[in-house]
Amino acid sequence: MPGPEAEAAAFSDSTGSYEPRRDRQPPRVSVSVGGLTDRGKVRGHNEDHFLVARLTKAMRICATSLPGDGQSPLSEEEGYLIVVADGMGGAAAGERASALAVESVEAFVQNTLKWFLHLGHREERVLFDELRESLQRADRTLFDRARSNPALWGMGTTLTMAYSVADDLYIVHAGDSRAYLYRDGQLDQITTDHTVVQALVDARMISPEEARHHHRRHVVTNVLGGPSEGVHAEIHKLSLRDGDTLLFCTDGLTEPVPDPDIAEVLAGRDDPQEAAKALVALANDRGGPDNITAIVARFHVDR
Repeated sequence: MPGPEAEAAAFSDSTGSYEPRRDRQPPRVSVSVGGLTDRGKVRGHNEDHFLVARLTKAMRICATSLPGDGQSPLSEEEGYLIVVADGMGGAAAGERASALAVESVEAFVQNTLKWFLHLGHREERVLFDELRESLQRADRTLFDRARSNPALWGMGTTLTMAYSVADDLYIVHAGDSRAYLYRDGQLDQITTDHTVVQALVDARMISPEEARHHHRRHVVTNVLGGPSEGVHAEIHKLSLRDGDTLLFCTDGLTEPVPDPDIAEVLAGRDDPQEAAKALVALANDRGGPDNITAIVARFHVDR
């Protein structure tokens, strides 16, 4: 699959290499984000869900002998969390699956993830383990809920999550929703589609163009929930540059809108919310065959 060449290091359960973070003052990073989800033109209801959150570090002083009002300012260090999920299942099960997965990840980040660490070699490995655990916990949540409600049995969801602190961006992914990086006029797909058709492309049995119209292009091989328990978390790390734009989206966008048209929209609109609206509108103009979700995040890095 295409992707950023030198700065996107993919991590699996058993492979991967990276350099430890250098001792340096992390750069100041600000993020502007726009997001939108839409039912599309064909589906009866929307099974997509998304979340965008800013993470801040704070200390609440309960009592002190120090002068002043006892109020401590927030830390200047911030983190950002972006989650996109595309549910699947009968009746409202898909909608419930994607909502449960997003809620589970949100709770995990709030209560478990040590996001505020300045990441060195050892701490970064711990973070990879925790990101992987966030998907595994969401997967178990879906199965536990389905066991208690037969109407939800078999429900599943894709999930693509991005977490950033300073200029480090981590992406954890399962399914066929996508994360893209738009940098210097070039759009690269970061994540891999976990589908039967992508496996055929990787094996060079069909071409990427044939994959776009293959009758099994919607068969997803790795999801949270679904018919069997267990999920593989695909993890990537990127070093952000000033001006980078990230797009997170479901296949309701990428099915009718090819990458060159997506890149054209991102290049032509500076405001992330306007870019997200334009992408959703374009997918609907092309027939809107599925639910559509697009989140556009522009990163400003001051070194």
